[in-house]
Amino acid sequence: MAFWYDETFEDRTRYGCKVSEVLFSERSAYQKVEVFDTVHYGRTLVLDGIFMTSEREEHFYHEMLVQPAMALVHEPGRVLIIGGGDGGTAREVLRHLVPHTVTLVEIDETVLRACREHLPTIGTCWDDPRLELIVGNGVSYVEHANAAYYDLVIIDGCDPVGPARGLFSVEFYRACERLLRPGGALALQAGSPILQHDQFIETIANLRQVFPRERVKPYFGPAPLYASDLWSWALASHELDWHAIIEDRAARVEPHTKYYNREIHRAAFALPNNLKRELGA
Repeated sequence: MAFWYDETFEDRTRYGCKVSEVLFSERSAYQKVEVFDTVHYGRTLVLDGIFMTSEREEHFYHEMLVQPAMALVHEPGRVLIIGGGDGGTAREVLRHLVPHTVTLVEIDETVLRACREHLPTIGTCWDDPRLELIVGNGVSYVEHANAAYYDLVIIDGCDPVGPARGLFSVEFYRACERLLRPGGALALQAGSPILQHDQFIETIANLRQVFPRERVKPYFGPAPLYASDLWSWALASHELDWHAIIEDRAARVEPHTKYYNREIHRAAFALPNNLKRELGA
């Protein structure tokens, strides 16, 4: 029997989806993991009561997390993904020919199992020989990985609660920066500038403690499954110009993306006036 499932955000807002079937429900060592078949969004991953991703709208989030960075880093041969157990971020990276290794570190084996079984249209790259999958703590992995080894580090974390709490600190960003080769970049989701306004401002401020102020760039796009709709991501580097798109690389991936293109890329970095003032941009 169909029922409505509501996500309540900090007792301030509520967002609901009509569920036709519960496909998976299990409590892992870290969180409650559920996969629902919803009427509008199709199969949907929910972690601790929070909508994470769904078949019909995940491309907005995953393409915007990955493709701007992949269009800018000159030689992204080695890519590290922290989180991303649904496989969507790895899929977007592996659309390109340039990476020869992509390492994905996901803390929760239950998330991996649920997504591989029930969300196969999102994680289509699990058998790609370039993908190295590690079940482990991303914070610990970053702390102990070799310095100057990766060309691109992508943080695909949840909100800063539970197992994702450590992915938003200055110390973690500094540890990620240590892993970057010259010309490398850090890409991450920065939350909702509306519902998570203070967290968004804090994320950019924390990144600016590690990277040059002018090289930390937030950007924006839709995320329909998330209650605020407008979402943000950020790129940080020591050298990159965020508008210097590698045209032929972007052109090769555009036939395969649903949302991202070079026009979207350029427009996404425009800052609303209120955020310009608050960030001192």
